[in-house]
Amino acid sequence: MEMPPANLAFAGGRLPTMTDDEWQVHVTHEAAKAIGKWLEGRGRLHQPIRAMTMSDLEAMADNAIARWIVLQSERLQRQGWPPEDLIRRLLLG
Repeated sequence: MEMPPANLAFAGGRLPTMTDDEWQVHVTHEAAKAIGKWLEGRGRLHQPIRAMTMSDLEAMADNAIARWIVLQSERLQRQGWPPEDLIRRLLLG
């Protein structure tokens, strides 16, 4: 099954399709960027992971999960998932 990317703009308003594997790579990349932004905001990009507290690691995970939720929500909305679907209701309300 091929899916369009989450929030990429293309000429003519058309979105290319992505395979499930390409989608996973895209989402992983976006989650890594969210973690990087969090680290940069905290000024801790230079610290080794072992120097981080559990609270730091949880905050990084929260940022990555939040990015996934946004991307997946956009994907579901584009696909026109039925309102009664439980995952759609969880992500889109």
